[in-house]
Amino acid sequence: MTPSEPAETRTEDRPTTPSGGPKARTEARSAQTATLAEIAREAGVSAPTVSKVLNGRADVAPATRTRVEELLRAHGYRRRRAEATRSPLIDLVFHELESAWAMEVIRGVENVARDAGLSVVLSESAGRLTPGRTWADQVAARRPHGVVLVLSGLDESQRALLTSRSIPFVVMDPAGDPGADVPSIGATNWQGGLAATRHLVELGHRRIGVISGPPQMMCSRARLDGYRAALETAGLPVDPEMVKTGDFHHETGYRLGRELLARPDRPTAVFAGNDLQALGCYEAARELGLRIPEDVSVVGFDDLPVARWVGPPLTTVRQPLTEMAEAAARLVLELGRSDEAPTATRVELATSLVVRTSTGAPPVAGS
Repeated sequence: MTPSEPAETRTEDRPTTPSGGPKARTEARSAQTATLAEIAREAGVSAPTVSKVLNGRADVAPATRTRVEELLRAHGYRRRRAEATRSPLIDLVFHELESAWAMEVIRGVENVARDAGLSVVLSESAGRLTPGRTWADQVAARRPHGVVLVLSGLDESQRALLTSRSIPFVVMDPAGDPGADVPSIGATNWQGGLAATRHLVELGHRRIGVISGPPQMMCSRARLDGYRAALETAGLPVDPEMVKTGDFHHETGYRLGRELLARPDRPTAVFAGNDLQALGCYEAARELGLRIPEDVSVVGFDDLPVARWVGPPLTTVRQPLTEMAEAAARLVLELGRSDEAPTATRVELATSLVVRTSTGAPPVAGS
């Protein structure tokens, strides 16, 4: 072994043993007899080459890398955590990295990483809900203590790659269904949507518009479902013309806010799926000569720091973003301290309504 070769080339790590039916048991027998060296022989390469694949090294031919990865996945190979050399890092992955929302999440992960003597590596998947393949190879090469994915997820090959390297991962605010076996941290989005809309109903509003987030995101659907539930509970109809689908960006809040507020039968209140869209709605109201809250009430979601400084201060649903990020970082480090397969964990932190002065009673007809 050359000095540059990692110690893993000398180990005889055993894969984890799957359970299940006859096919799974056959695979289990294969996994029990397949060591790293035997996987190398089956792939027709040297053990150092398999080690390079495991460590995300670039100096491996693509066809060879693919063949080795397939065998590692087929044999359920999992490197022992105790023998896996780790860098003092936590990988934090966003689908987008351009808002104050992201800063709250970064702050939470940094708090935990700093206390653990670790640093944070930031990645962005350019709006995709699943990072690209090159990202997974880069993570394998970095060998962090763990990965926290925000509004993102992993495909099957990426999950297998991280699992085989014993790199734990946790999804924060998962975009879709992360799967029963994926640890995740979220918030009570449905309850938040219910509380926001119920607040407006209790103020006397009967025509309430909503600007939701992307429909492929679980949090968006849950908030919208909470809005519908509050109206239905109050005996109010859900008017499809009052429901707009946004993307959580300020510009969309402005555009859809204008659509709602320029209508002859405009709503007297708008529930925006996040604070950025609510601030876009503020801009639309000002351009149309409408006062907040005298002419239209507005509620947001997130409680970003800017919510308390805008005029008027924004009524919003507080999502504990920093605490959620801290919980995700602590969980990923906890998973990294155990050689046992992770137990599926789903944690939801409570949301709460923060009432400020952007909401009030609806205008009196004819005034």
